[in-house]
This record gives sequence, structure tokens and C-alpha cells, in this order.
Amino acid sequence: MDNLTTSPSYDIDYGLAEPCQKSEVKGMAAQLLPPLYALVVAVGFVGNVLVVLILVTCKRLRSMTDIFLLNLAASDLLFLLTLPFWAHYAAASQWTFGAAACKLLTGLYQVGYFAGIFFIILLTVDRYLAIVHAVFALKARTVTFGAALSGLTWVVAALASLPGILFATSQKEAFHFTCSPRYSTELYYFWKAFQALKMVVLGLVLPLLVMVVCYSGILRTLLRCRNERRRHKAVRLIFAIMIVYFLFWAPHNVVLLLNTFSAPVNLNNCDSSNRLDRAMQVTETLGMTHCCVNPVIYAFVGEKFRRYLSVFFRKYVAKGLCGQCPVSRGDGPERSSSVYTRSTGEQEVSLGL
Repeated sequence: MDNLTTSPSYDIDYGLAEPCQKSEVKGMAAQLLPPLYALVVAVGFVGNVLVVLILVTCKRLRSMTDIFLLNLAASDLLFLLTLPFWAHYAAASQWTFGAAACKLLTGLYQVGYFAGIFFIILLTVDRYLAIVHAVFALKARTVTFGAALSGLTWVVAALASLPGILFATSQKEAFHFTCSPRYSTELYYFWKAFQALKMVVLGLVLPLLVMVVCYSGILRTLLRCRNERRRHKAVRLIFAIMIVYFLFWAPHNVVLLLNTFSAPVNLNNCDSSNRLDRAMQVTETLGMTHCCVNPVIYAFVGEKFRRYLSVFFRKYVAKGLCGQCPVSRGDGPERSSSVYTRSTGEQEVSLGL
């Protein structure tokens, strides 16, 4: 996809030392991307909509963590909203929706992408404050402050997406229309390098740096915890969050750098360019699936959130399907939270809720 990666979607690439046929890359995209995007949309939509419904109907957004989780789910849904259009783009091998739709969908895609990263960072910092600086967190972690910080985060995400939105347009390349960035000839390499480095810094380096710093402090605090079972569970989850994020997004960022700076590493020939384009398609799709994993890692893993999920299905789904089925009064959210103790509360904050 040209709006986020640098993979060309036309038949011949004239940017190399000699014209390079790209028909094989286009054929792979037409076969591979539509079914993968459809799967990502289906799984990601169900998971993130469930998170939104549970946060609104059961938890009722009572904490700053809830606010960040709601916004993370919203950013993932915004990101997923654009994938059917990119699937059609890959299947048709050309852009058919016009220049205005190209800018709009590029903007929604990139705002959702950057907002998702920033809310993962905020959730990491939120956990750090709640566990390592618990006294300060009592005053700072309010719903009002969370809502204000979320609004600011959306503005920053929009600003990070602005270059991609401004340069994105529908243009004719060879015999097909594409939705791709159009840079001026004299600044082409500058903007291409700037966009790639921005993606790597904001999409990989910054979140991993925040995770390493914050989770190191969290681990030191948890290792002093007397409850060994809960401590081990929390430590395992912390490492899982970092490893999963790295595995999903690091390959795409590495390929993006190689694609952008192919000349210095002697990859600016036709064979290497085709391999990089195929790798770009696969690794970007892998990165996209992270929005399906977000609800599992940041919501459903927490014991309290799983109880709310059970309550939600019994109260709204099972009761709707079977109106005469008894629903226990003790299954409500208030009942679930009655077993919430100070020790488990601190641990569930470390898990995200």
C-alpha cells in the first residue's frame, strides 16, 4: 500500500538503474492481500467492538485506564475501517475511488495507526504510575485528565499524519491509477527518507523505549511483591506485551528502512526491489494484525475484565437469545467488583485494568 509503505503498485518501476517489471508483485498483492485484510477486519472489529461495549456498558469509564483503552479500541476501529478499500485497491490493481477518497482514507489510516501507538504508550505509562508511583497516581490518574490527554493525543496523531495526507493523491502511473504520495522531483528523496524515518521512530523506537523504561521500573516493584503466583503472572504478561509488539512491527520497519535506503546497501537492482516489495506486503499485513491482538493483551487478559465479559454475554447476549433464561442477580458488574481487593486491584492495574 503506497500511502504507508513505499511499495509501488504500477507495472514498471523507473526509479531504479533500469526499468523493472513489477507485474509479479502486483499479482501477489491481488491474491494475498484481500483475504488477509478481510480476516484482519473481521477479527479486529469483533474484538475492539466488544472492548468498547464492555467499557461503556459495564465498567462505565470509571478510570483513566478505561479512557485510554476506549481510545485505543477507537483508533484500531478507525484503522480497520480503511482496510476494505485497500483490499479492493490490491485486488483491482489500481485505485478507482478518486483523489479525494485517496487523501481521506490515507488520513484515516495513518491517524488510526499513530493514535494506536500513542495510546499503547499512554497505557504503559499509566501502568507505571499506578504501580511504581502509587501515591502520585491517586491524584494524577483521573478520568478528566485522561479525557483531556486523549484529546491531545488525537491532535498529535493528526499532526504526525499530516505529511502523508498532504502528499497522497490519485495519479496515473504507467497504465493504471494509484493512490500514492506525490513528491516534487527535487525533494523526492528527502520526503521519502523523512516519512520512513518518522515511521520507524514513532512506530518502533519510541514505544519500545517507553516500554523498556516503564516495565523495568514495574518489574523492580513487582519483584518485591509477596504474592509469588501473581508476581510471576504479571512478569510473564509484561514480557509478552513487549515481545508481541516487537515481533509484529519490527519486521515491517526493517524492510521499510531497506526499501527506502536501498542504494547504500546495494539493493537498488530489480531482483532486490521485487523481493523487498513482496516483503513489504507481508510484513505490513503482519503489523496490521496487531490491532486484533490489542483487545486480548490490554483487556481480555485481565481477570476483572474477563468477569465483565462474562457478565456482558449473560446480561445482553444470552438474555436476548433466550428471554426466559434466568440471569443471576449476583452476576452484575457491582457483584463482580465486590471481590476486588487492594492486592488484586494493584495487580490488575499492572495487567491493564
